[in-house]
Amino acid sequence: MFLIKNLTRISPTKSSAALIGFRNTGSFTLSSRFCTALHQQQQKQQETQIQPPATNGLDRSRYEGLGPTREGEKPRVVVLGSGWAGCRLMKGIDTSIYDVVCVSPRNHMVFTPLLASTCVGTLEFRSVAEPISRIQPAISREPGSYFFLANCSRLDADSHEIHCETLIDGSNTLKPWKFKIAYDKLVVACGAEASTFGIQGVIENAIFLREVHHAQEIRRKLLLNLMLSDTPGISKEEKQRLLHCVVVGGGPTGVEFSGELSDFIMKDVRQRYAHVKDDIHVTLIEAKDILSSFDDRLRRYAIKQLNKSGVRFVRGIVKDVKPQKLILDDGTEVPYGLLVWSTGVGPSQFVKSLDLPKASGGRIGIDEWMRVPSVQDVFAIGDCSGYLESTGKPTLPALAQVAEREGKYLSKLLNEIGKANGGRANSAKEIELGVPFVYKHLGSMATIGRYKALVDLRESKDAKGISMTGFVSWFIWRSAYLTRVISWRNRFYVAINWFTTFVFGRDISRI
Repeated sequence: MFLIKNLTRISPTKSSAALIGFRNTGSFTLSSRFCTALHQQQQKQQETQIQPPATNGLDRSRYEGLGPTREGEKPRVVVLGSGWAGCRLMKGIDTSIYDVVCVSPRNHMVFTPLLASTCVGTLEFRSVAEPISRIQPAISREPGSYFFLANCSRLDADSHEIHCETLIDGSNTLKPWKFKIAYDKLVVACGAEASTFGIQGVIENAIFLREVHHAQEIRRKLLLNLMLSDTPGISKEEKQRLLHCVVVGGGPTGVEFSGELSDFIMKDVRQRYAHVKDDIHVTLIEAKDILSSFDDRLRRYAIKQLNKSGVRFVRGIVKDVKPQKLILDDGTEVPYGLLVWSTGVGPSQFVKSLDLPKASGGRIGIDEWMRVPSVQDVFAIGDCSGYLESTGKPTLPALAQVAEREGKYLSKLLNEIGKANGGRANSAKEIELGVPFVYKHLGSMATIGRYKALVDLRESKDAKGISMTGFVSWFIWRSAYLTRVISWRNRFYVAINWFTTFVFGRDISRI
């Protein structure tokens, strides 16, 4: 009943007229009149016979969701996803022109560049999570704007509708609630999923590093292994396995997590877990070169610094993952207590299921204005989209800065379309869209632990420009990301967390 009411917020304004087909008609009252002692007994008997509300047996198929917008209401922009692209779009959309509806399985945006720091207690989890309602306040204030904790299961482009299913998060007491949302403009920004390359055992045994709950799982597993390894009677081999942390993938995420983990071992584990300090190790497995987007000089520096921190490099391809070991292509068996998988991303199952033209890598195909050319009023941005071959442009990398700038561009484009009276469904066909999206790379940064980082501010690793390493780079890395955190609230959290970690060390409580 609580779920139904959340999905059907009724407002006295015209915008609430789009909520169709559900109204709670069950109600009852209890008499409270007691005249005599005899009446009291009768009243008790009556109370025990009260029937439950009629809505308990309501046919869920009656609930339709948000219908098409009507004359006098604002056009509706529906955003699928709450990542970098979708949140930047919602932040920039003009809510005096549009109503905004967001559908996502999470009610916050994750500041992914700092996610690795939360795994070892350098930062707290709330420091990297920004609620959607803070990014776009209209979601919680305007009568026609909503956030739904749900997944989109189907797109009906002909009817301008999406089919959704609520998230129940593994609950056995709730059944998914299905509903529809009509849109005037649809923006698909649902991101991508971690790539497993079809390797058996990855999903069952490895932990990805893309969401806050992944970082929480890594932290709990790491601290659990530290405590279990100190148990009396445990064998030397089992202790070494429990304390062996393996990271698969030598991109920025894998390298930054390895750097954070080595810092945690050097500064905190050796002080607070003295009995196991010599047995804990970190291994980074990569099929080719680590940090391939950086030039050779920066890569060599990163390898040298990580080696000093105790990170061991293994070049190889993972062929199979077992519950306590993984097997490389040359037959080498690598036992592990913690396995973190960070080998890039690919299209999600939802993106694969869409009957839309696809770009290279299985992404949704778009033109220079972020439109999906084969359907009206559908746009795609972020990691789930890529340029069609007909545009002559290469698919952009799956980076936060790409997604953010695509979201910023599309919000301005939709605002211009709305001002030109093209916000309604099928009303923007004749509107001139203006300058297409152009991406210019602003550079790359990666921290490698021990107050060291890499900063490359060139458009490409072969271009001329500024690239540096060392402590100054680390200071630039921290300063840049502190300013990029979305809200002042989270900037304050991050700064305080960094300060307390520097003074008191990392929090090693297993909560």
